[in-house]
Amino acid sequence: MTDKIKFYYNPMSRGRIAHWMLEEVEADYEIKSLNWETRDNKSTEYLKINPMGKIPAMEHKGIVVTENAAICAYLADLFPQSRLAPPIGDPKRGSYYRWLFFTASCLEPAMLDKTHPRTDSPSSSQLGHGSYDDVVNTLEQAVSNGFLIGDHFTAADLYLASNIEWYIFTKALDAKPVFSEYVKKCQDRPGYKRFIDQVGSFD
Repeated sequence: MTDKIKFYYNPMSRGRIAHWMLEEVEADYEIKSLNWETRDNKSTEYLKINPMGKIPAMEHKGIVVTENAAICAYLADLFPQSRLAPPIGDPKRGSYYRWLFFTASCLEPAMLDKTHPRTDSPSSSQLGHGSYDDVVNTLEQAVSNGFLIGDHFTAADLYLASNIEWYIFTKALDAKPVFSEYVKKCQDRPGYKRFIDQVGSFD
């Protein structure tokens, strides 16, 4: 069975995060392009890969991985030489997991609350992410000193920086200098440059 990764992708999707990650670890991968207009993501063939019809998805040695946080975590462990995750047993791995999943479980729903407010929203105590203000304040503290885990860039930074850039672009998040500087620092990497040379910026 081949080690090459099949990457199901459209560059105008959240798949951009996984694409950057693939370049960051210098993986051997092939892109399986999915066209929005022809609804390739809802084809019978693709729904066997991801029954939700969401992009991205990744297939490696017969195993399917979906969800950007999972893809980033999987690739960081698959390519330990990239040093994008603290090794198992390192206490820093706890912080790494914290911020990787904070982005998925807190940041994204908070930003959706901002851009698509609910008419009858539950109280913050009933929401897993609490409130928009709590999330933004926590985010600001997390990136105020540079990378999330000491002075070392990890997959958690890649995932978070990608989201911050998008939410600034969509006006869900104020373009505070602390956020813009963090994104710029994270993107100052050969892996990001290889990725963006392929797809271009979305602005």
